[in-house]
Amino acid sequence: MRQLVRLSSIAFFLFVSLPFSVWAEDYPEDDDLILSLILQDDTQPESGTEPSADFLRCNKDAWRMPGQYIVVMREGTHESQVQRTKRRLRAKAAKRGYLIEVLQTYSGSFHGFLVKMSSDVLHLALRLPHVEYIEEDSSIYAQGIPWNLDRIVQTNHNSGKYSPPSGVYLLDSSIQSSHREIDGRVQVTDFNSVPEEDGVRVHRQASTCESHGTHTAGIVSGRDSGVARGAMVNSVRVLNCQGKGTVSGALAGLEYIRATLLAQPYSPLIVLLPFVGGFSRTLNTACREMVHNGGVVIAAAGNYRDNACLYSPASEPQVITVGATNIKDQPLDTGTTGTNFGRCVDLFAPGDDIVSASSDCPTCFTSKSGTSQAAAHVAGIAAVILNSSPNLTSTGVLQRLLRHSVKNAMDLSAFPEEHRLTTPNMVAALPKSASTGLELLCRSVWSAKSGTSPSDTAEASCRPGEEMFSCSSFSPEGIRAGETTQERDGRQECVGHNGPGGRGVHAVARCCTWDRAQCQVSTSQEPGAEAACPSPDHHLTGCGSHSASGGTVDSTRPHHGDRKACSGGEGVKSHATCCQAPSLQCHLKETAPTGFNEQVEVTCEEGWTLTGCSTLSRGSVTHGAYASGNTCVVRSSGGGKGAAAFAICCRNSQAKEPVHSNHK
Repeated sequence: MRQLVRLSSIAFFLFVSLPFSVWAEDYPEDDDLILSLILQDDTQPESGTEPSADFLRCNKDAWRMPGQYIVVMREGTHESQVQRTKRRLRAKAAKRGYLIEVLQTYSGSFHGFLVKMSSDVLHLALRLPHVEYIEEDSSIYAQGIPWNLDRIVQTNHNSGKYSPPSGVYLLDSSIQSSHREIDGRVQVTDFNSVPEEDGVRVHRQASTCESHGTHTAGIVSGRDSGVARGAMVNSVRVLNCQGKGTVSGALAGLEYIRATLLAQPYSPLIVLLPFVGGFSRTLNTACREMVHNGGVVIAAAGNYRDNACLYSPASEPQVITVGATNIKDQPLDTGTTGTNFGRCVDLFAPGDDIVSASSDCPTCFTSKSGTSQAAAHVAGIAAVILNSSPNLTSTGVLQRLLRHSVKNAMDLSAFPEEHRLTTPNMVAALPKSASTGLELLCRSVWSAKSGTSPSDTAEASCRPGEEMFSCSSFSPEGIRAGETTQERDGRQECVGHNGPGGRGVHAVARCCTWDRAQCQVSTSQEPGAEAACPSPDHHLTGCGSHSASGGTVDSTRPHHGDRKACSGGEGVKSHATCCQAPSLQCHLKETAPTGFNEQVEVTCEEGWTLTGCSTLSRGSVTHGAYASGNTCVVRSSGGGKGAAAFAICCRNSQAKEPVHSNHK
């Protein structure tokens, strides 16, 4: 009897506490549903219970926010199912004497909601229907700790005559919009989603906040300190006065931008994220969806002297991730902080002692350091690029940024040895002149290192809008079984294969942009046979090889001319990447030193772009081949006669200006 009274009381509490708008929806079965959940015998399995969803939390323990969770629904879930899931969770929690509070509902890049609840009922939420995963909320932080303009402005660029049509959405702290640097160039939106400040009892007005947002906006479009002078900046506040925010707040900010654009479409669009948090699958997904909807998303790499792939949004491949350099074009290292690095960084930009606007007063300036400042520089350069080519996609903007960057300026020995090859040695710079749009632009995409099992593989893939012109692999220790290609979600993927006794391998995809380019991969029918292009209209752009036994793998030679093919050695299957595009021209360059050399290089001529890089062993242990700028690099060890290096160089015959290759 007491149990019945208790359950009745809970049911009455739910009825009076749930908002009327929830009950008023067209769910006539909801009353029965709630009561059945309350009366349900927990000792028996729930009818139709699905496997528990995944639970994710921040890889940085100090940044975690226990008790606040982002519930992500499965793809294809309807809004009605989201509402139903919230009701089920509320009823299940109430049955156990817990209250939950839904703080935010998401319906843009994903369907779900932010909920505040005890961790004691988390297991109940993980078993709810339609839930794909739940991510614990976590903190994000601004990355801010004038030679910078001199460094990025190249000869013949007149930055003072810039009048861009593009707009920049800045997710940051508050901005002093009346500052002389940005007066009339900033629109402060009505969005505000920030956490309480740590250790602050008196609320500070937004106009007197820490000047991170004002400083960043000044770098983008300031009258004197700005890169893209005149660009309009839209302020979306997701960081408090201490430069701290939450993943859930950043998600809400991105959803606000999406809703704004649906109501009033605007392009081209740049979204600047000068903050990082721990790795977040949900934040990465939201950024990826923003890119798919036409945005160019640019993010700070982070100031932790660490692998950028461990942070979000820096780790999202569709985001343009920016590291920081100092006045000497060397990686930022202030003594207490330093730039992040690794394969998830796309390029670097000035980020040390940068002078820009301060919110202390309308005429005040201050200097700051960090990857926030570096990302703001790249956002300004992207605005300049979009000014002359407003129809470029995010992929096109990235390729242009890499093309105009300063190559091989940094000393990468400042980074851990295992990240030196995969970190791009490129510092952003403004374009010297307008692009013709006819260039063949390529970059290299490195995978993470594979595991050490003989069957382990590593995968690298191109962005949407890019074609994979070749695939290679590299092992720092020299033990690998080569590379293959596979199709995933309708796109080619480069796969590197570890070998017996190997300690891991990288896959390296060569990703290129050219309108109407179509590439396909031909594989030899049996080991030792050649792989040929399917027709005379196709050009050989890359060769690869794979040994199923794990033996000598680099025994494949590319052939050009009338016979466009890759011929393989005994026990090795060859792979030929063949591309067809209007006005495409390709030729082969090779170098084969007479004696052993630990490193062999061959470079494409000016006006030609490296699309394929491969090697042929002459008795030495070859570690693999990879592109560095417009140069094919081959490393080998173990004596012998070394290795030959082959570079396939291509161009658009209609292009009238020199083409500079990219490397990432």
